[in-house]
Amino acid sequence: MSQKIRTRFAPSPTGRMHVGNLRTALYEFLIAKHEGGDFIIRIEDTDQERLVEGAVDIIYRTMAGTGLVHDEGPDKDKGYGPYVQSERQATGMYLKYAKELVEKGEAYYCFCDKERLESLKTEVAGKEISVYDKHCLKLSKEEVEEKLAAGIPYVIRQNNPTEGQTTFKDELYGEITVDNSELDDMILIKSDGFPTYNFANVVDDHLMEITHVVRGNEYISSSPKYQRLYEAFGWESPAYVHLPLITDENHKKLSKRCGHSSYEDLLEQGFITEAIVNYIALLGWSPEDNQEIFTLDELIEKFDYRHISKSPAVFDIVKLKWMNGEYIKAMDNEKFYDMAMPYIKEVITKDLDLKKILDMVKTRIEVLPDIKEHVDFFEELPEYDIEMYTHKKMKTDSAISLEVLKEVLPMLEATDDYSVDNLHDIMMKYIADKGIKNGTGLWPVRTAVSGKQMTPAGAFEIMEVIGKEETIKRIKVGIEKLEAAV
Repeated sequence: MSQKIRTRFAPSPTGRMHVGNLRTALYEFLIAKHEGGDFIIRIEDTDQERLVEGAVDIIYRTMAGTGLVHDEGPDKDKGYGPYVQSERQATGMYLKYAKELVEKGEAYYCFCDKERLESLKTEVAGKEISVYDKHCLKLSKEEVEEKLAAGIPYVIRQNNPTEGQTTFKDELYGEITVDNSELDDMILIKSDGFPTYNFANVVDDHLMEITHVVRGNEYISSSPKYQRLYEAFGWESPAYVHLPLITDENHKKLSKRCGHSSYEDLLEQGFITEAIVNYIALLGWSPEDNQEIFTLDELIEKFDYRHISKSPAVFDIVKLKWMNGEYIKAMDNEKFYDMAMPYIKEVITKDLDLKKILDMVKTRIEVLPDIKEHVDFFEELPEYDIEMYTHKKMKTDSAISLEVLKEVLPMLEATDDYSVDNLHDIMMKYIADKGIKNGTGLWPVRTAVSGKQMTPAGAFEIMEVIGKEETIKRIKVGIEKLEAAV
């Protein structure tokens, strides 16, 4: 029987969740769920200086909001806990494993001070790099014990060979071999007693029986060091899946400056969670049949990590907006009203039928804030230029429009029934009696009641919502504007 798939999402609580981190979490979730495996959350808080208060809550909120439900984590201990690295560190386990490597000659104590480490820095191709020179590896066992007894600060470093090669296998890139001369002796235990991210990762992944490690391909260069740790301990290494870089439209790494690099940024900009998850799934992966719109369950069913691309994925905000619009169109009306109400209430304070207005814009918007620019004229007639009354296709101009408005005004004043059907009958009778085209009669009325070139609905629907009093008032404004110009 094959081993059960176990993946883990191991974020550092340093702020909002970057789109790249969310994609990593999503792919780990899909890899596990596609095979009926377990998805684990582990909080990596070993870099104490970068911790942001409230960031753990952001992680939980994001995972719950996106539907990436974890099987294990700090709140669901299934026997592999604790699932927070600082809590694991408090048990002394990382130091115990580091000392095991020291005993095997695979790691060593390093007592070099800051000044000495600074002196090792060199510049290569304009970049400052630091490669440790194994100075403390030469210390005798007695010298090490003396320094430890004297309380001299230390770190524990990995002892990588300087000759030969290290090979590891990535599920997408195949076998990757590097010269050991390129491997630095990375720190395993820092001077504050905390493990480094790299060391804690390997220990925790082994103890939690993680089968697939999914991360950005910027970690490929670190993977030989991870591989050497697995080999030093005599542990089986997991399957590595290194994901392509996510870039902006200019093919630069997606950064916070672009304004849409985090999940919460996108929510604030009016994107819908399901659309965000759907779009992020396609940043580096595509199904064989080129389907684009997926529910989370469909993603679980179809996701095959072997189809992940090695090429950088471009985060195209225009494509995301299109996809978001498709989700809005397909959304249940009541859910749409709940999500859209805060936006429409920013621009409409009058006692109007807001649901009716929202019905008009539902198929016309891509993100929820778009609602405001489509409906603001319901609240108040905007200032507009009478040039709008001239429309060649509708065969109307200022003089014709003035004539139409003056003739329909008494008809609109004479009725109290401002239903779409009744308004339609009144206008169509007028158009038929006058022998003009529909557009010639309707364009001036729509322009007068909206003051907009583009509206989410026709004249009748607008008049029904704003009512008789406001309709008459706006028609009269139109007449005044046109009379002043003629």
